[in-house]
Amino acid sequence: MSMKFNDIISTANSNLMRNKGRTLLTVLAIFIGSFTIILNVAINTGVNSFIDKQVESVGGEGYLDVAPAAMISQMEAMGSSEPQEYLPEENSSAVQSISEETIKKTEEIPGVTSVDPFRMISAEYITSSNTDKRFKLDIQGMGTDKIHLDIAEGRSPSADNPESEIALLPNFATALGFSSDADAIGKTITLAIKNRATGKLSNIEATVVGIQAPSVISMGRTWISQHLHEEVFKMMNVGVPAEIANLTMALGVDFDPEIASEDEVKQALEEIDLIGLSVADEIGMVKTFFDIILIVFSIFGGIALLAASIGIINTLFMSVQERTREIGLMKAMGLSSAQVFLSFSFEAISLGFWGSALGIGVSILVGSAANSIFHGPGMFLEDFPTFNLVEFTFQNCAIIALIIMFIAFLAGTLPARRAAKQNPIDALRYE
Repeated sequence: MSMKFNDIISTANSNLMRNKGRTLLTVLAIFIGSFTIILNVAINTGVNSFIDKQVESVGGEGYLDVAPAAMISQMEAMGSSEPQEYLPEENSSAVQSISEETIKKTEEIPGVTSVDPFRMISAEYITSSNTDKRFKLDIQGMGTDKIHLDIAEGRSPSADNPESEIALLPNFATALGFSSDADAIGKTITLAIKNRATGKLSNIEATVVGIQAPSVISMGRTWISQHLHEEVFKMMNVGVPAEIANLTMALGVDFDPEIASEDEVKQALEEIDLIGLSVADEIGMVKTFFDIILIVFSIFGGIALLAASIGIINTLFMSVQERTREIGLMKAMGLSSAQVFLSFSFEAISLGFWGSALGIGVSILVGSAANSIFHGPGMFLEDFPTFNLVEFTFQNCAIIALIIMFIAFLAGTLPARRAAKQNPIDALRYE
């Protein structure tokens, strides 16, 4: 006697239905564990996806913010509650700047593709022809194409096109008199710029090309095209000595990760007394904090799966006990020990499959509902439309289902082995 693979699977599922109550309780235990784990993984995916968007919005892979080592050291000392020893060769209370010579050395570092000096610019206010109100803002130029803004409407300002473009912060469109974010796209706004030498205000116009999505790390920064950045810089510094106007406090450094790794570029920067920080460095603790919390919750899910595994062992041991004569009859008719083992193993795998499928299905429904609710009026994600607290991916769901089925298989190994070892003569005599 032989059984096809499909027959083994069909028989395994049919056998599980012999005792529906016991099977249901075991599947329910697996469901609790899988539901907890997949929901935690989905939350982790959602949180990290949002943080990754924020990282890209201020410089993603292959980009470093660079400042003088002495300045970083001084900032760290100010942020510490412990007394920091003064070392003349490392510390200075004077404002630290980056010289042209140091900028040239930075450009010569292997792998570095461009160096963008952060020239200090500011705008007194922003307004439009639709309103007589004026609003404060902090502007920053798009010095690199490594910055990918999280945009709710429109697009990001250009890093290289010779156009004066701006991406407004959330709520600015309506404040400036436009009916909606979409209505503001393509319209003209006015920036008032104060000359550093005379204090006189001058106006410069820019085209709204995008509306930024709410962000947790943008620090209220309004992004403008690099062309507009340069125009604002010129207006601010007419009559200002070049050595003051061109004072460079920090750099934006692009590098090619295929030529030099981030660590190699950072090491080269340290050799010329500069410190390079990726945005991941700056917000890494945030991700670590979320990861630790979600790992703790996943442990609870693992404990639930352990309890479910014990339930699988109990369910299958009882099944072997109840079907002893049936096992003897199957073996007497020519069914091999391997086929008996597979039959009971697939019962365990089926328990894992149905429990994980139920857990994944319910978690997707709960997660989708949670995203809708939390983005509703008055809820904590109302101001973050691009932040889905729960994100499911096919890959994560498939991996978790396979892991749970494998755990179920391991749990069913002992009962299946016991069934496979049954002596057909002794089994047929069993009462």
